[in-house]
Amino acid sequence: MASSLTTFTDEARIALDTLSGRAAGLFSPSLRLGVTGLSRAGKTVFISALVHNLIHGGRLPLFQAQKSGRIARAFLEEQPDDAVPRFQYEDHIAALVDDRVWPDSTRAISELRLTIEYESASGWNRLFSAGKLSVDIVDYPGEWLLDLPLLGKSFTDFSREAAELATLPVRSGLSQAWRELASSIDPDADADEMTARRLAESFAAYLKACKLDERALSTLPPGRFLMPGDLEGSPALTFAPLMKLSGRRRPGSLQAMMERRYEAYKTHVVKPFFREHITRLDRQIVLIDAMQALNAGPAAMADLERAVTEILSCFRPGRGNFVTELFSRRIDRILVAATKADQLHHESHDRLQAIVRRLADRAVARANFSGADVDVVAMAAVRSTREGTVKQGRETLPVIIGTPLKGEKINGETFDGKTETAIFPGDLPEKADSVFDPSGPQAEGNEPAIRFVRFRPPKLERTAEGVTLSLPHIRLDRALQFLIGDYLA
Repeated sequence: MASSLTTFTDEARIALDTLSGRAAGLFSPSLRLGVTGLSRAGKTVFISALVHNLIHGGRLPLFQAQKSGRIARAFLEEQPDDAVPRFQYEDHIAALVDDRVWPDSTRAISELRLTIEYESASGWNRLFSAGKLSVDIVDYPGEWLLDLPLLGKSFTDFSREAAELATLPVRSGLSQAWRELASSIDPDADADEMTARRLAESFAAYLKACKLDERALSTLPPGRFLMPGDLEGSPALTFAPLMKLSGRRRPGSLQAMMERRYEAYKTHVVKPFFREHITRLDRQIVLIDAMQALNAGPAAMADLERAVTEILSCFRPGRGNFVTELFSRRIDRILVAATKADQLHHESHDRLQAIVRRLADRAVARANFSGADVDVVAMAAVRSTREGTVKQGRETLPVIIGTPLKGEKINGETFDGKTETAIFPGDLPEKADSVFDPSGPQAEGNEPAIRFVRFRPPKLERTAEGVTLSLPHIRLDRALQFLIGDYLA
């Protein structure tokens, strides 16, 4: 699908950009790693933990270059793209380590260059390789990525699909106010700025309601309606799908205005993002908050699957030869990672991974996606809990132990953000299909399979010499091995 998002002129510009980047990389090998995910999936935490563990020599037994002692050092360098905001690694680490609070979520695109000096495992490679790799980490909101399919859709397509989604049972109550307003609008009426504004604000309010924890819905384009940034209030964001469309669009009508602004949004917002960032990636990780969707029920899981399908359809997968690689970057590995595995006992980690595997496999099939290796992992970039057991009568229950965030509630108890406690989170079902079944045990209104509680970041231990240890994690090393391990072989 990604090829349908660009014109011949776009492809020519992409080829020139790629050729320029390849030339610069001849003497300084680099890898562009895209990091995305939907709200609260933990993109900022993932990048911070990845960099922290590499710089400080964290425990990464499944990351072969680190395990074998071939990494001499890892350090931050000035990023190559001066027009892209820098990922504020130092601020985020201070929040995690010193203040024990989770850093602010991704609101816009940012970048960071991590350079790794290493010794190749191959004697042949040692002769010809500089033993140095720069990893340019590109952080961007998944909500922006979900806008890319709009490039291949007309305003009529966009309106029809928005209306269909809005009437789904899990959304109908949330979208009622917008649907009633949109249904009362005559598309042939004269274009009116206040009407356009009311429609846009009502549609944005519906999208924001879908994001709330109890719904945990994921497919919410246009993404800038949720994260407008400096575009807030601009005509390019003051539009909305229409419930009624006129077959013959009259110049000067409300429908003509909405369609023009929709096309402006694609031209000035979506297309530059695709051309300047997505087409320059070599590897990609997609972080998902499967825990929140599991708590919300099968409708949220189905919506998450729909979102992952849309995301995969936006990438340019494949492997090229030496000549084609000069002019076109292709993503050859994508990792779909379910975060916050530390909120489950390790006995459920494989079950969480099986659920994500089922979701990813169906998304790959639905997106007709091929040409890249797609893997899944259940992980926690920063582990905020440890494990233990408690006696309950004759039963011994596996529990997780940590400090719940202030205001978190479970079984009628509200936590103060200071007290450590042991929680039995529950078990995920053995069969992955059951969490997608609307009539199954995870259906809306039933008791959720897990007790979802947010914890504070862990208190880091110090050595006898006063050195702070690296951030603990679950399977961050496995993610690293899949994403960049072969470059360090």
